[in-house]
Amino acid sequence: MNYNIEVCIDNLESLHLAIEGGANRIELCSSLALGGLTPSFGMMKQAARISSIPVYAMIRPRQGDFLYDEDDMESMLYDIDSAAEAGLQGIVFGILTAEGKVDIQKCARIVNHAKLNGLGVTFHRAIDQCQDYRQALEDIIELGCERVLTSGLASNALAGADVITDMVQLADGRLSIMAGAGVSSDNVETIVTQTLVKEVHLSGKSTRASHMTLVANSAKMGNQNLDDFIVPVTNPEAIRKVAEIVKSF
Repeated sequence: MNYNIEVCIDNLESLHLAIEGGANRIELCSSLALGGLTPSFGMMKQAARISSIPVYAMIRPRQGDFLYDEDDMESMLYDIDSAAEAGLQGIVFGILTAEGKVDIQKCARIVNHAKLNGLGVTFHRAIDQCQDYRQALEDIIELGCERVLTSGLASNALAGADVITDMVQLADGRLSIMAGAGVSSDNVETIVTQTLVKEVHLSGKSTRASHMTLVANSAKMGNQNLDDFIVPVTNPEAIRKVAEIVKSF
């Protein structure tokens, strides 16, 4: 049986490492530390040029909640155009109402615009902040999304496995349920066998030291608690271990 392993990345070095590890789809983001934001056009274009597997761009204009105003919407539509122009295969997004429901009207604008551009569509973990995931799932199916990424409303996919299982049963093949958040070689077998998902999502987070020989003193480029000379990258071995387990089913 074929399983999809999607790896979320926020730099092009990690694209090579994810593919090396056995990923068969990429979620391309900026700022994974913030949950993933929209990548730049340059990053999208270069990812399309060098990737041998499908790349879906995160369409999320800011950190925080998924309640977007008209300026945010226009920005997202432009970013979808950029993803298509860059040569990517799809987008990842999610929009909610203030009451925690799927915003049908705004989501339809995004989905329709993506499809007009020939792009696939994933609804992301905004579903995990919905007041009623069953209704949200029906709404997402009605919108025509290919899949939904979820941790089962929990902090990680293992803890949310019961809800993910319910989602798989409710979806009944009408779209794919992709388990994500905290997925690793330590728990992927349990998650897949319990929930019966056919897709898993992970980052395989690791870091490497900067290759610079000159290291600055006290100047910081952002958060004072972050070391600017430590680079977050995907660990291909972490991806490879998950791929080996999943392919054994």
